[in-house]
Amino acid sequence: MALPAPSPIHLLRSHSSAVSTLSISTDNERIYSGDTVGQVIVTSTRSLRPLVSWKAHTDSLLGIEEWGSQIITHGRDNKLHVWARPEESASIRQGPATLSDLSTPTTCYSMDVNALNYCRFSLLALAGASAQEGLLAVPNLVESALADIWSLPSCQRLHAAIGDPLDTSVTAFSDGRSGSKSGIIMSMRLFYSALSAPSSSMSARELRLLCAYEDGSVVLRKRTAHETKQTVEGRGWEVVWKSKLHVESVMAMAVSSDCTLALTVSADHLVGRYDLLTQEASESTPAGTAFKTKHPGNGAVAIRSDGRVCAIGGWDGKVRLYSTKTLKLLGTLVHHKQGCQTVTFASHIDRVPLCGDLKEDDYSSDEDEITVEEKHARGRWLIAGSTDAKVSIWALMDFEKTST
Repeated sequence: MALPAPSPIHLLRSHSSAVSTLSISTDNERIYSGDTVGQVIVTSTRSLRPLVSWKAHTDSLLGIEEWGSQIITHGRDNKLHVWARPEESASIRQGPATLSDLSTPTTCYSMDVNALNYCRFSLLALAGASAQEGLLAVPNLVESALADIWSLPSCQRLHAAIGDPLDTSVTAFSDGRSGSKSGIIMSMRLFYSALSAPSSSMSARELRLLCAYEDGSVVLRKRTAHETKQTVEGRGWEVVWKSKLHVESVMAMAVSSDCTLALTVSADHLVGRYDLLTQEASESTPAGTAFKTKHPGNGAVAIRSDGRVCAIGGWDGKVRLYSTKTLKLLGTLVHHKQGCQTVTFASHIDRVPLCGDLKEDDYSSDEDEITVEEKHARGRWLIAGSTDAKVSIWALMDFEKTST
């Protein structure tokens, strides 16, 4: 039996337009939100006041993410910007700041990207280097059915046109685009294979790219070329498996923090669950499994950092919680009157991301301002953004017994 729905513990009303993307810093100190007119707001999770607000793009935000001392934003204006994250002072955090009083971050560098797909970037941060470095996956600059991988901060393209270049002009879409049979990429995730991630040798690790497509399919590819070799036209990459569970376009995809599980949602009533440890899919051992729900029309999905619970945002404005193992409904969060476009979980403070080499910043030194219990409480937050321009914050239970 589903649990009774709580009410949100906080509501953020800083945006004046529909909220299109959300994220939270790994230390749970800052909430990043972006809307459909390009406005980005950084909110303190302690004071729930805006720390920074600025017009990052001239069109809707597709994605935003904190990366060490920087912030990456990706917009529908075909731009990806890397900003210097402003230092958070106690006076800003505690004072009654208004949005007009807040400073604008400075741009470190920018990239021209292809935003036709509504597909946000995927960042894989790298450790072991003297400077902050990472790999960035985005749709190909010319063909939206293919993917490119860039090196940051050098902005050098390492792998171009990952996909099936020989199949990119097979199908003509109604809007005049040519494309592959699978259509354009709707969502992507770049990660190191969980089978090789524990290895300390960078050369021994296997880079993988998971892409969800317009026709409802999901394809996992792995890099076969040497790590330092640049590739073009999809060479040096091969398909591990392909799975097609949805009858409609994939609207959102989430990957667990240990990179063993992925979930997809669509306009249909299905939730796709994929085993990223599967090396070769077959009829007897399929990579994906479709679970039927009673609620069609879903546009957002997120997986909690322990991998046990997922949240799915619906076009009806409701956020539904499921067990990632059985897709059993655990509860429904009801507040928003319009569609829920983005959801994200806070991180458990005792849990470190395993997917890649994310560098964890030390938690704030202002120990007198927040207790360990409060940190644990924030680690149970779920944050949702809606077309109604509001951001809701929910305090969830542990689901220790109900999520298995």
